[in-house]
Amino acid sequence: MEILPAIDLRDGKVVRLAQGDYDRQTIYHDDPVAVAKLFVQAGAKWIHVVDLDAARTGTPSNAGAVLAVVQAVGADARVELGGGARDTAAVQRMLESGVARVVVGSAAMKDWAWFEALVARGDLAGKLALALDARDGRLAARGWTEQLETAAADLARRARGWGLGAIVYTDIARDGMLSGVNLQATAEIIRATDVPVIASGGISSLDDVRQCARIGCAGAIIGRAWYEGKIDLAEACLAAAEAL
Repeated sequence: MEILPAIDLRDGKVVRLAQGDYDRQTIYHDDPVAVAKLFVQAGAKWIHVVDLDAARTGTPSNAGAVLAVVQAVGADARVELGGGARDTAAVQRMLESGVARVVVGSAAMKDWAWFEALVARGDLAGKLALALDARDGRLAARGWTEQLETAAADLARRARGWGLGAIVYTDIARDGMLSGVNLQATAEIIRATDVPVIASGGISSLDDVRQCARIGCAGAIIGRAWYEGKIDLAEACLAAAEAL
């Protein structure tokens, strides 16, 4: 299992939102490049970057910061980027910045046929991830500001056999709350699909990391727990590697 430490960007700064609420923001660092370098030093091979401004407005205002992170980590780590992937041009632009994988969420919810056609393109095999962000099992979109009626597991099931790099499943109620992973909901997503599933939301301890590995997660995203010193990233990467 891979550990993906998170860099959430807003106005060029590294922040975390509580339960996806833009009004409940904590700024942790002014320099995302410095944070990315710390992640690499700790042994992370993937970094999960989210452009929160783009997720909300569609405008990639943090593109410069994303490019700087990609260039800073070089060949030492791969970057997956979410936020603002609303159409084919945006996805292509994000990939051209050097990220290894683009996470598509809201646009896929709104136009599944478009997303299916995008995944079917041979040149994008493994370069796309589907974001399933849910409250009580139901999906949310537009930076989590819009609640949908669709069940997350239903879309995971529909993606079986696709050439996706991953499904990133986030329990919004737990995101940024250090309350532990929603193992039951995450396991339901894993059972529903053959696409590798990355758990997001609530990781606060090495035990959470081990539990994610136990239920079959391909990866786990760590955010606030690292920023507040509750989990050692090097130890988390080691625990995830030992779970293989």
